[in-house]
Amino acid sequence: MNPTWIVRLDAPGDGPRLAVKDCIDVEGLPTTAGCQVIAEQASPAAVDAPVVAAARRAGARIVGKTNLTELCWSASGVNPWSGTPVNPLDPRRLPGGSSSGSAVAVAAGEADVALGTDTGGSVRIPAACCGIVGLKTTWGRVPLDGVYPLAFSMDTVGPLGADVAAVELGMRLIDPGFAGASADPPARVGRIRPDLNVDPATDAAVDAALATLAGLQVTDVAGFDFRAVNEAGNVSIDVEAYQANAYLLPRLDQLAPHNRRSMTEAAQIGAEEAAEAARVRQETRDWFAAALDRHPVLALPTLVGAPPLIGERGMSLTVLTMPANLAGLPALSLPVPGGPAGLPASLQLIGPPGGEEQLIALGRVIEAALR
Repeated sequence: MNPTWIVRLDAPGDGPRLAVKDCIDVEGLPTTAGCQVIAEQASPAAVDAPVVAAARRAGARIVGKTNLTELCWSASGVNPWSGTPVNPLDPRRLPGGSSSGSAVAVAAGEADVALGTDTGGSVRIPAACCGIVGLKTTWGRVPLDGVYPLAFSMDTVGPLGADVAAVELGMRLIDPGFAGASADPPARVGRIRPDLNVDPATDAAVDAALATLAGLQVTDVAGFDFRAVNEAGNVSIDVEAYQANAYLLPRLDQLAPHNRRSMTEAAQIGAEEAAEAARVRQETRDWFAAALDRHPVLALPTLVGAPPLIGERGMSLTVLTMPANLAGLPALSLPVPGGPAGLPASLQLIGPPGGEEQLIALGRVIEAALR
C-alpha cells in the first residue's frame, strides 16, 4: 500500500492531475479525514465540494484522495491508522502535515497540483518539509462547504505544486475569480526576524533568496511574540476542533494517541483561556495590518530549521506559520537553496487579505532569479 493515498483513481484525459486531501468531499467517495472511526461509518459523498467542482469545470482530472494526519489535527503528517506518507526529500524525516499526502503526491510527481487545508500551517509545513510550493489562501476566499472542519474560523483550502506556476494553476482551478500573476511583484518587502532560535542556515537561505532580486528593497521588521501567538492559535484551534469532533467522544479510545490527548486537553480549556487567545488573535491582526500598511509583503522562514527526523521531539512546526492563520492572511511558502541538513529551506511570504496574486507574482520572480 502507498501511504501517500487513501484512494487512487484512474482519471484518463489530458487535464492537470489533481490530488485532493481526504478531508474534502469528492462525489462518490467517502471522506475519511484520515480517521478509522469516521471511515467505518462514512457514506460516499453525494456531491463534490465546491472547490472540487470548480476544479473539474476547469478541466482537472481527480487522480485520488490523499492521506493526512487524523482529523487534520497535527502538523507532523504521522498517521498510525492509514500510514505516514514518505518524504521524498529524506525518508527519515517527517513529511509535515496535516496535508502530508498532498505534498508527497506532488513532490513524488504523482500529481500536478494537490489540494490541502491550512488551519495552523497545514499546507505550508508539508510544502516546506517536502521541498515544494504551498499557498495558504485568505480566510473566506475559497469556500469551505464539503470540507471536514478543524477550526472553522481559521480553516482554509489551498493548492500545493512543484513550483509557483503549479500553485498558480491550482488557484485558477479552485477560484474562478483568481487573476493570476499578472500583478506586478512588489518592490519592497518587510523581513520579519522572529524572536526564536531559527537555524542560522535557514535564516541565511531566506536572506540570500531575497537578495537575488536586484532592486528589491528589504527592511527588517521587529517581530512580535511568536510563542504567545502560536499558543493562542493552538488554544483557538483546540476549542473549535473539540466542538467539531465531540461526536467522536464515545469512541475516543479508537483515535490516534495524539488526538486522544488533544480532545482531553481541549475539554479542559476554560472561558478565561479562550478569551485570552481571542485577545491575542486581535492583537495579531492589528500588528499585521500595521506592518502590511508599511510593506506590501512580509517575508520570514516557514520552519525554524530542517524538517524533524521521525520520532524527534522539540521543534514547533507551527510557530512561524500560525500567525497568518490567526490574522486570516494569505501566505506562500517556496523552497530556496542552502537550508540546513543539505536540504532546501522554505521562504514564507505573507500578504494582505486577497493578496494571493501579488504573492504569486513575487514568488515567480524569486524562483526565476534562483534558477
